[in-house]
Amino acid sequence: MNHDEEYPAQYLGDILNSVKTIAMVGASPDPSKFSYGVLRVLHETGYDMIPVNPMEAGNEIRGLKVYGRLSDIDRPVDMVEVFRSSHAAYSVTQEAIEIGAKVIWMQIGVRNDEAAKLAEDAGLKVVMNRCPKIELFRPFWKPRLNQAI
Repeated sequence: MNHDEEYPAQYLGDILNSVKTIAMVGASPDPSKFSYGVLRVLHETGYDMIPVNPMEAGNEIRGLKVYGRLSDIDRPVDMVEVFRSSHAAYSVTQEAIEIGAKVIWMQIGVRNDEAAKLAEDAGLKVVMNRCPKIELFRPFWKPRLNQAI
C-alpha cells in the first residue's frame, strides 16, 4: 500500500465494515480530549471499544474497562487504533502484531512508515494519519441500523 496516496474508499470501507473490536491505545477519560470523542462515537456506532491507557488501567472510560497494555486484553482484537505519537506507533504496532490484530490504524497526525512496513509484512492492514470517526461518515459506509440505542 502506498501511504502517500489517498486510501481507496473500498479499502477503508472494508476495514470499518469488517472489524468489530477496536483497542484504542491512548484513550483519555477527559471528555474534552479528541480521543474521548472518537471512542464515544465508535462505541455508540456499535463497535466493541477497548480503551488502553497505562495511567488509567483498572478504571473505566464511558463504562468501559481500561487496560494498561494490549497484551492485558482478555479477548481478540480486530483493530488497534493509535492515539499516541508517531514515534510510539512502532512499539504499539509490535504489540498489535503479538496479540493477533488484523488492522493498525494511526490517528490524524500519526505516521510511522517503519511501523507500517512491520505491520504489512506481518499481514495487517494499515491506515495512517486518518480518523475512523471521520471516515464513518464517508459515502461508502453503511450504518449499523440494527444497533440498540
